[in-house]
Amino acid sequence: MEKMVFATNNAHKLAEVRAILAPFYTIISLSELGCTDDIPETANTLEGNALIKAKYIHDKFGIDCFADDTGLEIDALNGEPGVYSARYAGEENCAQKNICKVLRLLGENNNRSACFRTVIALIKDGKTYFFEGKIEGDIATQPRGDGGFGYDSIFVPKGYFTSFAQLSPSEKNNISHRALAVEQLVNYLQTNNLRQNTAVTSDTIK
Repeated sequence: MEKMVFATNNAHKLAEVRAILAPFYTIISLSELGCTDDIPETANTLEGNALIKAKYIHDKFGIDCFADDTGLEIDALNGEPGVYSARYAGEENCAQKNICKVLRLLGENNNRSACFRTVIALIKDGKTYFFEGKIEGDIATQPRGDGGFGYDSIFVPKGYFTSFAQLSPSEKNNISHRALAVEQLVNYLQTNNLRQNTAVTSDTIK
């Protein structure tokens, strides 16, 4: 099975992506790669941060890899926390404090529309590709469920009455923003591999 490096130190993200890609690829984490660096995320867009992480690993280790960045975008907060989702309430990256800040800022606002958006940057064969997944939903008035991570306990995907944190991992991986982005990544990799194999076969026949 082909191996791919996922440029993340986030154990929750790693577990989700591994579960989604398990039938297709073996995912190598940064720790397995021997990288414990704290890669800075200094861009003001999800695309920019994903590319920073992928490029850092590609340049340091000379290997193809992919990285992601994810943001919760809330309409009533003018798209915040967005690219600052992980550190919305401070640099300590505390999910509970982030959730409390969101609920405090929203207050009793009836407009609770939001979306989760994931962007994946892939560097392969010297070229860069982007894949995006997005899911619409609403922000609950209080946390629901004990599963998931980040803002999962207050995000209710459209068409559901339960939060991400109340869904099983497999249920979430079937509909989530990250799953949609990873699906595009897999489709590209499989199509690209098919083209390469076809080219090799054609050359052999000639």
